[in-house]
Amino acid sequence: MKTFNDVLNEQMQNNEFKKEYEDIQPGMNVIRAIVDARTSQNLTQKELDIRSGITQADISCIENGTRNPSLAMVKRIAKGVGMQVKIEFIYDSMK
Repeated sequence: MKTFNDVLNEQMQNNEFKKEYEDIQPGMNVIRAIVDARTSQNLTQKELDIRSGITQADISCIENGTRNPSLAMVKRIAKGVGMQVKIEFIYDSMK
């Protein structure tokens, strides 16, 4: 049985797929950071709602990728988990 990584590696051979996949990675990294921060503290979405003032429904939409959070929302979520936001611009040697 193929694993996710096996299928992904096959798909990455397609340049169009590879470009789209790489284009969404910054957003996926934000989602992953939010989920990791929340779950590392054993918080439910509802508990984060209370701490951040962002509704559980909005947190759910952000975490499942159907809503793009603003920087202000990301900062409120970070504050709700007792963290700060750090944004980096990294030189792209491929361009």
